[in-house]
Amino acid sequence: MSDNLLPPNATVLERALAQASAPLGELPVPLRELWNPDTCPEHLLPWLAWSLSLDSWQPYWPEAIKRERIRQAVEIARRKGTAKSVRDVVSSFGSSLALREWWQTMPKGTPHTFEVVLTLGAGVPNTAAYQQDIIGEIERTKPVRSHFTFTLGLSATGGLGLQGVARPIVYRRIQAVEAP
Repeated sequence: MSDNLLPPNATVLERALAQASAPLGELPVPLRELWNPDTCPEHLLPWLAWSLSLDSWQPYWPEAIKRERIRQAVEIARRKGTAKSVRDVVSSFGSSLALREWWQTMPKGTPHTFEVVLTLGAGVPNTAAYQQDIIGEIERTKPVRSHFTFTLGLSATGGLGLQGVARPIVYRRIQAVEAP
């Protein structure tokens, strides 16, 4: 039985092309590795993002952020238009946020508004362009009728240290006698 699918009336050129391209079918294609954001080679990540319909992609993002954006792409798209999707999209950028909707503020705010306080995580670029990328993704993910106010928060970490110093001191009692 022949392995080609050419019809009986195939031309000589079609048969020659089928014969020349036959070895290509034997090449191994690691599809599981290519479709996995953790094992996909870095130079192919933009194509994986495109196939998952990510709305934005920047080459200056760190590799870990690119992989996390791809990893969460399906879940974000599934819940687009909800507060959870806004939280997920910000966490995919390696940041955290405090989100308060209009009914959670005291006094109650204007309906269909919310406040976002973004805190950038460690290891992410702290540039205006990166922050604008996050704001753009919030705009694309939020409910269409909602509006938000944005505040950039800062986080700092520090530590307390305890230091001790030992200093040997020798005390000697001096006895003095009065002169007669």
